[in-house]
Amino acid sequence: MTRGNRMLRERAGPWTFLRSGLTVRVALILVLTWGLIVGLAHASAQAQQSPPDLTELSLEQLMSIEITSVSKREERLWESAAAVSVITGEDIRRAGVKSIPEALRLVPGLQVAQFGSNRWAISARGFNGTFSNKLLVLIDGRTVYTPLFAGVFWDVQDTLLEDVDRIEVIRGPGGTLWGANAVNGVINVITKQAKATQGGYLEVGGGSEERGFVGTRYGGRVGDDLFYRGYFKYANHDNLVTATGREAADDWRTYRGGFRLDWEPSTRDTMTVQGDLYKGDFGQTLTIPSLTPPFSVASDSRDDFAGGNFLTRFRHKTADRTETTFQFYYDRTHRRELLFHEMRDTVDLDFQHRFPIGVRHDLIWGVGTRVTIDSIDNSGSLVFAPTRRTDHLVSGFIQDQITLIPERLTLTLGSKFEQNSYSGFEAQPNARLLYSPNDWNRVWAAVSRAVRTPARFERDVQTNVAAFPGPGGLTTLVQTAGNSDFTSEELLAFELGYRVQPVEWLSVDLAGFYTIYDNLRTSEPGTPALATGASPPHIVQPFLFDNRMSGNTYGVEIASTWHPVSFWRLHLNYSYLKIELHPDATSVEKTQDERRSPRHQVQVRSLLDLPWHLQFDASAFFVDRLPKLEPTVPSYLRLDLRLGWRPTKAFELSLVGQNLLDNRHPEWGGIFGVPVMPTEVQRSGYVQATWRF
Repeated sequence: MTRGNRMLRERAGPWTFLRSGLTVRVALILVLTWGLIVGLAHASAQAQQSPPDLTELSLEQLMSIEITSVSKREERLWESAAAVSVITGEDIRRAGVKSIPEALRLVPGLQVAQFGSNRWAISARGFNGTFSNKLLVLIDGRTVYTPLFAGVFWDVQDTLLEDVDRIEVIRGPGGTLWGANAVNGVINVITKQAKATQGGYLEVGGGSEERGFVGTRYGGRVGDDLFYRGYFKYANHDNLVTATGREAADDWRTYRGGFRLDWEPSTRDTMTVQGDLYKGDFGQTLTIPSLTPPFSVASDSRDDFAGGNFLTRFRHKTADRTETTFQFYYDRTHRRELLFHEMRDTVDLDFQHRFPIGVRHDLIWGVGTRVTIDSIDNSGSLVFAPTRRTDHLVSGFIQDQITLIPERLTLTLGSKFEQNSYSGFEAQPNARLLYSPNDWNRVWAAVSRAVRTPARFERDVQTNVAAFPGPGGLTTLVQTAGNSDFTSEELLAFELGYRVQPVEWLSVDLAGFYTIYDNLRTSEPGTPALATGASPPHIVQPFLFDNRMSGNTYGVEIASTWHPVSFWRLHLNYSYLKIELHPDATSVEKTQDERRSPRHQVQVRSLLDLPWHLQFDASAFFVDRLPKLEPTVPSYLRLDLRLGWRPTKAFELSLVGQNLLDNRHPEWGGIFGVPVMPTEVQRSGYVQATWRF
């Protein structure tokens, strides 16, 4: 479908769209897919064959998954008093995705929008952006949230997906345990223990957009209590395309390797040591303001990144539910782009202790400190001052889980306390209540406060945004400037959730929320100045970051799983989000963030085990339009299909098709002041073979 047709569809309104040719084609594809599913399911039943042993989880097992992100202790997903979703390693394999951002599309209420071969905008419950500054991301307890721009460089956050045990996603505040910037959500990627990855593994494949990839891993043991593994992976990703269909010159290559050691000297003690090294390069096209006509220049650049991390964790347990954990990690990142060059070193220490008080209290507390040191090489368009900075963070938390009525009513109270280099002291309390009227119903409610602390970009930056002809024949240069008075954004969230399993083959998870934001970021004009010492002379119009906006959001998220027969599972998810923002009387900010996140999202996934060791999996995603981006991003329907064949436990062959409903479509658009050229996601396919030995 051409861009013109998409624009006509948006102007014509939803009812015209329902009568459009695209909908007829989509409906036909879905009907044929459904017919194929039903037919193959019937054939499977007639064949009276057991589905292949693919470690498929039953619905009861899914509800019994142990998670740690909500309370920093192991608990059943069914018993958590939060809006939490879990993507298992099996989900990742059967979705046919090749990166962590693509796997996150499976989470209800999470917006995942790709706008470059190596770039994604990912957020929970709104406020999506090139850097989504209200979402905290961790990998095995190591935070990967960058304090430079307040967000995540998703191209760096990778590992061998075969080694991912699960991805726990909290939709809603998690600041009480995880600290500042866990405002709208927490994503915690947890890899498998080394003893679960014994033996060899090899995967190879390639296709139209995934040009070629290879991954290998080997795990073993030394004696009875020391397990190890090492891995390597390489991936080569093709360009996306521009709105005109031209290649976008943003292809992306990565190399990564790492190891993990797990030592279990006793049943009560465990020690983990792990690390990764990586490097990669990518292309991008940037639009850079110019003081002379045509006042902007499109520049293609070849950029690169590299880095590594090292983590060690010691855990000691006793028979009375007492547990002590100490964790240390070091992270080094190096990123060189056309506009800036960053070197960053981070050292983090964390200690936590959990112990019961009587039979009704389960108390956990902890302290931590983090030091991050950066060095920035500036360009003419992006300047950080000073070029070197050291930031300190000291934190502590305490949380008590109180059993009010045994096996029926539980209250959780706690708070995080932090001292940071930007906004000083912050407190982030929360209260959560879980009611269990019977075995198949759970009701929970929560009230939480969270903050998003300033980033270096909001305090120390000066960047050229745009240039245009000004008065007197002088060029006007628009600049964004940091503000030393910029303070933390604040959130107060009210949540209510309900989980029910009315029959053994059906479960529904419902979460509603209402949040109040204060001190949201705005961009306010400063006093114009004449730059006479520059060549050519020009007028500088500065815009300073400030905190002159409040607002509220509300919505609902529904996740359901239907498992009618042993060889077929169906997931249906829906989310609704409404954002209302209110700049104060002194602000000139236009509330465009209100429609930079989709109001409606729908996800349907079908996982079907067939005779002859085959699997057929389908995933459909509907994402509502984003009218406040430039250009406007229309709503789209994405369909991914996977056909897998696993004749033995050692070998598997998969054929995957993605974005099958149109040649290309945009998922994210340009934002004023962000120089990256928006691109569109193409229809693609790849084949993959895996061996286990």
